[in-house]
Amino acid sequence: MLRIGLTGGIGSGKSTVAGLFARRAVPIIDADEIARRLASPGQPAHQPIIDRFGSGILGADRAIDRRKLRLRVFANAAERQQLEAILHPLVRQAIQQELRGLDAAYCVISVPLLIEANLIDMVDRVLVVDAGEEQQIQRVMARNGMSETEVRQILASQLTRTERLRHADDRIVNDADLRHLESAVELLHKTYMALATHPHAG
Repeated sequence: MLRIGLTGGIGSGKSTVAGLFARRAVPIIDADEIARRLASPGQPAHQPIIDRFGSGILGADRAIDRRKLRLRVFANAAERQQLEAILHPLVRQAIQQELRGLDAAYCVISVPLLIEANLIDMVDRVLVVDAGEEQQIQRVMARNGMSETEVRQILASQLTRTERLRHADDRIVNDADLRHLESAVELLHKTYMALATHPHAG
């Protein structure tokens, strides 16, 4: 099975692109969803995160308050690395487990930090969803209610566009409308189906 690594900076449109592949019956493995699940009460990352960052990151329901944790780790590179050291090995294991249960020509593994977290070895091709920084900031502020400062902190922790694109086998520029994205995904879907069927075609 061909494994496509879908990545891009925050607010680039990864989730929209993943949704368009899903509508074509392509299995999607979402690393963000996996990380959220792993950090929920009773799951493997929950207690290690509390042990490291303290009960101040918990909400009233004793679950980890993602915004509190985000504000803390994106203001401190060392703490962010400590969080990633807890989560990334568990995310890798969970992705491998989900892959074993799939039966498809190809799948899409959506990982925001595919390159930064050294998970690139898990995929056969890298698809980067690319957008301008100002577009990213406006989208995230509108979607998540974050301040511009918060979004810029997250952007600063991720690879630059140039660095990310250096790893790309395929690229979707998300600077137009949904019809443009639909066309780009349809073209890549046909390409990936052909590659999955005839691995040496590309």
